Amino acid sequence: MPPLTHSTGPARAASPAGASPAGLPTADDAVAHTLLNCLLREVSGPEHQTAVDHGHLLLRLPRRGVLLRVALRRTSLIGAHRFTGPVTEQDGDGWAEVGWRRLAEYVRAELSLRTGVDNDEFLTQIAASHQATAAALAGRTAAPARTDGPTATAGNWHDTYVASEQSLVLGHRFHPTPKARTGDPSAWQEYAPETGGSFPLLLLAVREELLAEESVAADATAPLDDFEAEVPEGYRLLPAHPWQYELLRDQPALQEALDRGDIRVLGTAEFPHAATASVRTLYAADSFLKFSLNVRITNCLRKNSSYELTGAVALTRLLAPVLDDLAARFPGCAVLREPAYRSVALPGPDGQPDTALLEGFGVIVREGLSRRLLPGTTPLLAGAVADEYPSSDAHISRLLAGADAETALKWWAAYLDLLVPPVLSAYFDHGLVFEPHLQNVLICVDGDGMPAQVLLRDLEGTKLVPEQHADTLAALPPEVAAPLTYDAQRGWDRVVYCLLVNHVSELLAALADLHPDSETELWAEVRRTLQRHADRYGCPPRLAALLAGVPLPAKSNLLTRWERKADREAGYVRLPSPLAEDVLSATAWSAR
Repeated sequence: MPPLTHSTGPARAASPAGASPAGLPTADDAVAHTLLNCLLREVSGPEHQTAVDHGHLLLRLPRRGVLLRVALRRTSLIGAHRFTGPVTEQDGDGWAEVGWRRLAEYVRAELSLRTGVDNDEFLTQIAASHQATAAALAGRTAAPARTDGPTATAGNWHDTYVASEQSLVLGHRFHPTPKARTGDPSAWQEYAPETGGSFPLLLLAVREELLAEESVAADATAPLDDFEAEVPEGYRLLPAHPWQYELLRDQPALQEALDRGDIRVLGTAEFPHAATASVRTLYAADSFLKFSLNVRITNCLRKNSSYELTGAVALTRLLAPVLDDLAARFPGCAVLREPAYRSVALPGPDGQPDTALLEGFGVIVREGLSRRLLPGTTPLLAGAVADEYPSSDAHISRLLAGADAETALKWWAAYLDLLVPPVLSAYFDHGLVFEPHLQNVLICVDGDGMPAQVLLRDLEGTKLVPEQHADTLAALPPEVAAPLTYDAQRGWDRVVYCLLVNHVSELLAALADLHPDSETELWAEVRRTLQRHADRYGCPPRLAALLAGVPLPAKSNLLTRWERKADREAGYVRLPSPLAEDVLSATAWSAR
């Protein structure tokens, strides 16, 4: 066996033919591959305990004393390799298959030995993720290969868009529990995007004086009011997610409010809302409603905290001039704003609003797509376009069906020009931190499947750099202002991680699956896009360092989950960068 060395850096990428997957993996393989991705990025890779050898990845857990192996479909310059088939472990002179459960136990043992602490939730969460993945796969097959180009049309894009939101059957491939959800699957499957969840909302009527609400304009609450329901005089509508209502219905304060008539259940809405990729954000009639769910999904309890309710509206109001400036400078990029929220403010024992119900029933209004969408384009979830496995017509293999490598590179260059400059300008010019990861971006394509616009969404992840927004933050209550900020370095790490590691590198990988010999040139185009931005708008030290090839920050999802930290407190591991000019030149030369 060769010595194990760090294999996540920029090195010659082996590019076997047939790098694109033939179909969806089993739930067992999907969970095992995801765990390997996490180990490679956060544990064994940084500790130089990995190697690529004869078409396989070798990965050692040094404290547990286990050597693992998996076959490779394709290697990656950034270490985001493509695996195929089962994971095996060294067993004497041979190799024996390791099931996902045993692999999860190995990971738990390694992390316990490494950190000196245990996590008694870890295996249960992995099992929950496996269960959800298996349930989603049971009702799905990979989308059949197409040869006639994209099917999205501007005249009827709603169904195509929803299908892209509901296509992510496997989820984040660098998260140990991408599909974990608390609760019995029978309680949530009808509300899940992977199962095509589409259902009517529950309509509540709340006494006007017990309503909590903020909005930037009088018509901003229209998506909360435009339901056909007979609302009693002195009451206002409060739509509720039916799953969340079931989770909250036994709260004593809610039962008392129902008994007093402060809250009335009016029935269900006349039309359904579709679950999007985030599960709790629902779409219908060209509007979005972001509900709370008292459910842990992947890492976090998906609840709209009180400061997030107020913060969404505050950011929409305060950032209007900034967002208008970015839209004028970069007309191919727009941000979906969040102009209103509504909830119930039932007094608790101390006279203050009951926090559990205020946050539990809090719903944020997000702008509909047509408000920002360019005419003649079809919006597609970026995560669906970049998915490792083609599972919808939004996938890049469908958009570029039959296209050669040169056409794919033109698609890539056009997309990078839409996405990268506005995100960098937001940070450098305005101290605004966007989180453009794959679930927060919509790629809007024209009738030929070419990118024409990007839409950014979810203000929950949008933060301000305090040094550039001191007056704005001082005008907000401290409990609202503090969660809206990242210091300059943490904000930059978040931007680079979401933009380049989570988003660009994953979409690049999907393109490289189609044309395996093009990966170096695809990364070179990323560098050219960054350089053009620097040449046009200036090259601050952080951007200069990025172009020089300093390591890239990758969020440590495995260690964050192990340490039971909130997502905001997540740390980063550093990945060797494929962006340095000399690295790209050397890699291109070695590929000849």
